[in-house]
Amino acid sequence: MIIWIIFGVTALVSFLIQSSLKSKFKKYSKIPVGLTGRDVAYKMLQENGLTDVKVTCTPGQLTDHYNPLNKTVNLSEEVYHSASVAAAAVAAHECGHAVQHATAYAPLQMRSRLVPVVSFASNWVQWVLLAGIVFIESFPQLLLIGIILFATTTLFSFITLPVEINASQRALAWLSNAGITNYSTHEPAKDALKTAAYTYVVAALGSLATLLYYVMIFMGRRD
Repeated sequence: MIIWIIFGVTALVSFLIQSSLKSKFKKYSKIPVGLTGRDVAYKMLQENGLTDVKVTCTPGQLTDHYNPLNKTVNLSEEVYHSASVAAAAVAAHECGHAVQHATAYAPLQMRSRLVPVVSFASNWVQWVLLAGIVFIESFPQLLLIGIILFATTTLFSFITLPVEINASQRALAWLSNAGITNYSTHEPAKDALKTAAYTYVVAALGSLATLLYYVMIFMGRRD
């Protein structure tokens, strides 16, 4: 029963945070700054000596990400073209990942090494877990394999936390030092990035709760 309560609370909190993030992004998208997200990204990259990183526009909402494989900062259309504090914060955050990559930030390197393993695990874990539960009496080792696969995705979620938090810290410090944000726009930028970070925290905790659930099944203590 306790594990189901944890699932329910996690799902509710995740929904509330996602709703809050969209609301704040909409609100802070109305607060102007001097540069578009694209301009902020190029300026931050240039000032950090990253001339080999490109900035691209990608479809969708909140689809912003940094791709270390081809060294591109990919900004959603709204962020790329908008000259708002929300766009500036998101663009600087993604450039923070580029700086992490260039400076060999340890947690990012660790996460990058896990990507192939997590990609493999994500494709098979649900099927292995399902089969493991079905055949738990005759072949319990199958569920154990599923638990190990799921544990890698949980580990990935927790390693992601310092990566995202550090990228936001780099972004906020640079935005302030570069004069992009001032006393009236710094707090909105900080608030937007802090709310975005909460989504990763909830995702990690949700993954941990799910992992514990399968461990309980394997140990024969299903509630």
